[in-house]
Amino acid sequence: MSVLLLRLAGPLQSWGSSSRFARRGTEVAPTKSGVIGLLAAAKGVRRTEPLTDLLGLEFGVRLDQPGQILRDFQTARSLDGRLSAPLTYRFYLSDAAFLAAVSGESELLHGLAEALSRPQFPLYLGRRSCPPVGPISLGVHEETLDSALASWPWLAADWYRRKAAPTVRLEIIRDARPGEPVTDTVPDEPVSFDPAHRQHTWRSVLRRHVDVTNERADRADVADHDPLSLLGG
Repeated sequence: MSVLLLRLAGPLQSWGSSSRFARRGTEVAPTKSGVIGLLAAAKGVRRTEPLTDLLGLEFGVRLDQPGQILRDFQTARSLDGRLSAPLTYRFYLSDAAFLAAVSGESELLHGLAEALSRPQFPLYLGRRSCPPVGPISLGVHEETLDSALASWPWLAADWYRRKAAPTVRLEIIRDARPGEPVTDTVPDEPVSFDPAHRQHTWRSVLRRHVDVTNERADRADVADHDPLSLLGG
């Protein structure tokens, strides 16, 4: 079994699964529909085109650095200033980092890894205003999704790791398999991104935890708010 690992880190992320009208929320971790959309953008798949092989990928994510919820609001007025649009609340994850994984056929995953290095369309972390920091792809590995999410080194930033214990417990959220106990169901299984007929279905997920070693940074002079520190270097 092959798995493609992704590092999803940036100053802001927003992964909505049920946003409506004037309130645009975010989940606490990247959604499957959001990550499939990111991979489709890298391949140059347009919203009106079928997602084909991407729909068969198994998905999981590890919450390496959960970040904090940030609320913003936006408003707009007509050009003549007479009309005002409704106030819109938008929620983001600030200073978060995640290890995401998709599992499937090796040839498909290698193609996706190559596309991430030379994306056809701009890549963003849930919303267009949320660009990623650093490379996304961590390569294709010949192991199971579970073992990859459990064994990959912690991706938290140096300043975050310096405040943590020698061993940390991280949450993993992945697709539930047939016969497994379902922890939750979420409406983020993509079917179509066509703006005229966008479709998502419910996805059964399993939540569990894994302990990872905190290899603290040796350099104590790394600035706490250095954006490059999100790369874990």
